[in-house]
Amino acid sequence: MPSPMFTKLNTIYQEFPRKFWIVVLVSFIDALGSHLVFPFFSLYITQKFHIGMAEAGLILGIWAGFGLVASLVGGALTDRFGRRKLILFGLVFSALSSLSLGLVNSLSILYLLAIVVGFLSNIDGPAYDAMVADLLPEKQRSEGYSILRVADNLAWIIGPAIGGLVAARSFFMLFVIDSVLSCIIAVIFYKLVTETRPSVAAEKSHESVWQTAAGYRVVLRDLGFMAFTFASLLMLLVYMQMYNTLPVYLRDAHGFSAEEYGLMLTSTAVLVVACQFWVSRISKNYPPFVMMVLGTTLYAIGFGMFGFISAYPLFILAAFIITFGEMIVVPTSQTLAANLAPADMRGRYMAFYGLSAAFPAMLGPGLAGLVLDNFNPNLLWYVGGGLCILSALAFYLLHRRLGSQKRFAAKAKEKLPA
Repeated sequence: MPSPMFTKLNTIYQEFPRKFWIVVLVSFIDALGSHLVFPFFSLYITQKFHIGMAEAGLILGIWAGFGLVASLVGGALTDRFGRRKLILFGLVFSALSSLSLGLVNSLSILYLLAIVVGFLSNIDGPAYDAMVADLLPEKQRSEGYSILRVADNLAWIIGPAIGGLVAARSFFMLFVIDSVLSCIIAVIFYKLVTETRPSVAAEKSHESVWQTAAGYRVVLRDLGFMAFTFASLLMLLVYMQMYNTLPVYLRDAHGFSAEEYGLMLTSTAVLVVACQFWVSRISKNYPPFVMMVLGTTLYAIGFGMFGFISAYPLFILAAFIITFGEMIVVPTSQTLAANLAPADMRGRYMAFYGLSAAFPAMLGPGLAGLVLDNFNPNLLWYVGGGLCILSALAFYLLHRRLGSQKRFAAKAKEKLPA
C-alpha cells in the first residue's frame, strides 16, 4: 500500500501537465551544473590566473552586464522564434562555454569569454519563464514557479557539496561535469518538449527581428508594469545583499566565519524545500499584490534586524524571516509579471522584469561597499529596511489601483495538502 507521502506527491504530480515536469527536470539538472561550478568560480580564476579579488570582481561584473543585455535580446527572440529554440540554443552553448572556461589559459581571452559567455548563456532565461506561463493557467502559475524554486534550492543543497569534493581534486572536472549535464538535458528537452508559444504570438512570426525588438516600447508605455518593476527593483536592491555583502559584514562586524555563513544559507535552502509549496498554496488564496506587501514587509523586518542584533542564533532567525518573505515574493512576483504581459509579448515582459534583479546585482554590491567602508556598517541594514518599506507601500498602491481586475484577484480557496 503506498505511503501517505507518496500519495500526496503523486497528487501534486497529477495536477500539472507532463511537459511542465519535464521543464522542471531540465531546470533542476541545469541548475545543478551551475551550482557545481559557480560557487567556486572566483577561487578558480584567482588561483589559475594569479589575480586578486578586485580583478575577479571586474570579470564577473562584465559577465553580469552582458547578461543583462542578453536578457532583453532573449526576450525579443523568445517572442519571435519561440521558447523551444532559445532554450535548446542556451543548453548547447552552455555545454560549449563550460569547456571553454575550463580550458582557457590566457587572461585576455578570459575577458573575451566573459563577454561572449555572459551574453549567450543568459539569452534563454526569458524563454523558461515564458514557457511556464504558456503551460500553466493563471491559477497554477504561482505554484508552478514555486516548484521551480524548490528544484533550484535542491540543486543548491546538492551542487556545492559535490562541487567542493570535485574542486579539491580538479577544477577542470567541474566544467566537464557541467558540460555533460548540459548535453544530457539538451537531448531530453529536444526529444520530449514541443513548442509552447501561443498561437496569437505565432501569427506575428512574420515580423522582422527589429519590429519584435521595437515592441519593448509597448512595455515601457505600460505604466502599471513599469511601477511594478520599479517597486521590485527597490526590494531586490536590498535582497541581493544577502548573498554578497552579508558575509563580509558578518565577518568584519561580528567575527563570524565563512562556515557559519554557509550554514545559514544551507538552512534557508532546506527551509525553502520543506515549505515553499505549502506557502504558495496558502498565498495564492489572497490577492497577489497584498502578498507582495506581506513578503516585502518580512524582508524589511529581517534585513532591519541585521543592524540591531549580534548573536548568531538571531541572525539565523532573521534569515528565516527573510526566507519566508522570499517564499511569498518570488513565485508571486513571477506570476504577476506573467499576468501583466499580453500572451504575444510574454518573452519581452519577462525579460524586462528581469532587469529588476539585474540592476541590483550590478550596482548593489558597490553601493553597499560605500556604506560599509565609510559609515557605520549597521546603517546599511537600516537603509535596507527603509527601502523595503517603500517597496511594500508601492505594492499596496498597485493593489489599490489594479487589484480589482480579475487577473489580480485571489484564486478560489482549496483544501491544502497536509
